[in-house]
Amino acid sequence: MIRLSRSKEPNICLGRFLKTSNSEQLRLRSATLFNIRIPSVSKKNTTKRRSMLYAISATNSCITYPRSPQFPRKPLSKRLCVRASSPDETNGFKVEYTPWLIVGLGNPGNKYHGTRHNVGFEMIDHICRAQGVLMNTIQSKALVGIGCIGEVPILLAKPQAYMNFSGESVGPLAAYYQVPLRHILVIHDEMSLMNGVLRLQPKGGHGHHNGVKSVIGHLDGCRDCPRLCIGIGNPPGTMDMKAFLLQKFSSVERKQIDAALEQGVEAVRTLVLNGFSSSITRFNMGQKYKYHKV
Repeated sequence: MIRLSRSKEPNICLGRFLKTSNSEQLRLRSATLFNIRIPSVSKKNTTKRRSMLYAISATNSCITYPRSPQFPRKPLSKRLCVRASSPDETNGFKVEYTPWLIVGLGNPGNKYHGTRHNVGFEMIDHICRAQGVLMNTIQSKALVGIGCIGEVPILLAKPQAYMNFSGESVGPLAAYYQVPLRHILVIHDEMSLMNGVLRLQPKGGHGHHNGVKSVIGHLDGCRDCPRLCIGIGNPPGTMDMKAFLLQKFSSVERKQIDAALEQGVEAVRTLVLNGFSSSITRFNMGQKYKYHKV
């Protein structure tokens, strides 16, 4: 979605609750109220902002999610529309960035903390720390945090309805915030990749992953949403797959995963700011051969 309007003032759009700010004071007060970090506009950011136009979604399909009688939408006095905008200093036009919905898959509760099946949750935690995002809201059966990467707004989510029902959170969130498919990033564990190997892809099937299968089912069967796959390896010998997924990492595997999570944060930043550019291609190639000795 691209909206252009004549303006010399940077602003952040917050739906019906906040209108365009006319002063720096109102701008900072809005950012404090909603815990949104709004970067200052300077000439140094002009080139960076233009590169981020790749991440703006043009005409694209959004998810329409019917209201469930069991979970009616409650009226909110302050509805937050996750969109950020800033002026283009060259011609005075205001550019509005489409938000990203970044979802990490996992199981809630201390029982599953640190297990192989919960690396999606861990990636969200790392992004939160890196970007200063607070996960302090429950919406659509998910723990939600709102922030931004550069000037692009992001909505981070950790579904709390267990792995196999992750789509019950992703579908309604995508519909409520009007996030197009190409801006829904799903982060999950992947047994087909070696432990600690990452892979970013623009779309794909569920690969027998029940969490991804649930997400696709609640996105009207569409598979055109990006994925960040985090390799956890295959079960050794004849070990039961479920037991393997709910097992914690060994000390060596833990170091590999921690390093991969740091690399994943940088990959997510690159994706949000520049889309699937050549940088992502190089990232995937480097990950594919990261353990190969030359």
